[in-house]
Amino acid sequence: MKDRYERQRLLREIGDRGQERLLSSSVTIIGCGALGCAQAQLLVRAGVGSLRVVDRDVVELGNLHRQIIFDEQDVAEGLPKAEAAAGKLRLMNRDVRIEPVVLDVNADNVRDVIGEPDLVLDATDNTETRYLMNEACVEKGTPWIYGGVLGTEGLMLPVLPGRGPCLRCLFPEAPPPGAVPTCESMGVINTAPVLVAALQATMAVRMLVGSPPEPRLTIVDLWAPEMRQIEIEREPSCVCCG
Repeated sequence: MKDRYERQRLLREIGDRGQERLLSSSVTIIGCGALGCAQAQLLVRAGVGSLRVVDRDVVELGNLHRQIIFDEQDVAEGLPKAEAAAGKLRLMNRDVRIEPVVLDVNADNVRDVIGEPDLVLDATDNTETRYLMNEACVEKGTPWIYGGVLGTEGLMLPVLPGRGPCLRCLFPEAPPPGAVPTCESMGVINTAPVLVAALQATMAVRMLVGSPPEPRLTIVDLWAPEMRQIEIEREPSCVCCG
């Protein structure tokens, strides 16, 4: 019987040793919308040993355009996203431990929600929750990967506490409510979150197998299409990591 990870083990960047590290690793995904759905599937198929998926919402018809793990049956049943995703993920790889968590992440519970994983992935849709994640991960020394999508564009930044900039180095202050367009007001092409999630998942695999990337901001525009990277320096006066 062939190993399900055979093609992945053949990669010199991963190999047998890297695959074993993946199988013993743990990841927390905050959010199970468009980004989280794609992240979770890629990591489960890659063989991450333990995955915690956190989301407060239920599956709705408007999610199906871009949240690629869900279907109309999930909408009809009104399932919480974390629970619905967990059921699908277990069918993809029974060897991965899947833990769905249905709740709203806030300042009181963010540290417990994150737990003690090897890595955290951002799949949220608001700055407030990202700032909470950033603060908790920097405090814990846990690496995490920021991702955001709007319209046809996306951003990705690996945050390596103590080594590179954190999210508050990039965005020191949250914009006033309503000052920045959102996917709800501006729209989003369904391929953008899939690409950004793929970039995040790839960075996650690199970090988990022991090959952390340089902490650069990646900017993509799928409509052009184009991709570029920007060097981001750690800010000495940062309110979080300075």
